[in-house]
Amino acid sequence: MYDQAELRRPAPAMTYEQLLEEVRHEGAYPDTARAAEAVHRVLAGLGRRLTGDERVDLAARLPTEAALVLTAQVPAFDELTGWGFVKDLASRAGTSQAVARWETGAVLAVVARLAGPDLLARVLRSLPSGYALLFGQADLTSGLSR
Repeated sequence: MYDQAELRRPAPAMTYEQLLEEVRHEGAYPDTARAAEAVHRVLAGLGRRLTGDERVDLAARLPTEAALVLTAQVPAFDELTGWGFVKDLASRAGTSQAVARWETGAVLAVVARLAGPDLLARVLRSLPSGYALLFGQADLTSGLSR
């Protein structure tokens, strides 16, 4: 028997291997194994921050392996700004904040392309300030109340 949600899930725009290759290129990583580490860390972190329909819809746009990393995380209810997100990733990975910021930008730039402009706008509205820049977008709401 098939899960109804899986039957409705559209085919992602790229395979997991293509996602890793895009992240490898975006982050100038030496190989896809290094890109895979970044993808896992950043998507797990995003999975702890994203909830609701935006989480479900974004997972549907990702390759299955990446969607599983995103959705396996239990959402945290403390609000982290974009910079707080980077610092949290650095702390969890035992890396510098500069490395965590680089990884975040490489992964989320590819995720932004997969999400498309409408879903990306919804995702950004659902997150605290500072995430737009992490997705490679202008932060036009900086300083405005939500």
